[in-house]
Amino acid sequence: MKTFSKVAAQGELRIVRLGDDTEVPKGATRVEPVGDHVIVGHSETGHHHVMEAGRTTMYRLPDSITDCLLVVDRPDVLNHLREFDTHEPLAFAPGIYRVTTAREYLPGGWRRSQD
Repeated sequence: MKTFSKVAAQGELRIVRLGDDTEVPKGATRVEPVGDHVIVGHSETGHHHVMEAGRTTMYRLPDSITDCLLVVDRPDVLNHLREFDTHEPLAFAPGIYRVTTAREYLPGGWRRSQD
């Protein structure tokens, strides 16, 4: 399992740990878990990047299609739900993290990268 202190990546996700004085901004929207998981990176094929709902809360940032915040209350792991060609699990210490999803251009505008 990989660990990190400041910056990490898993597939299309880029993660930056924010300072201890960071607060969730007003206007951020809490993302409801799906079952026991917070879906940090959505996959059209069902191979999501997930964390445990009881340990981590996810917030969408206003006016952003690519950024979210993770508030990790207890140590957690970002797992890639695929049995083959999977990304190595990534351990998170408690804290607040900004996650950016890669984006791609299509005629007509930008969207989150899809797999």
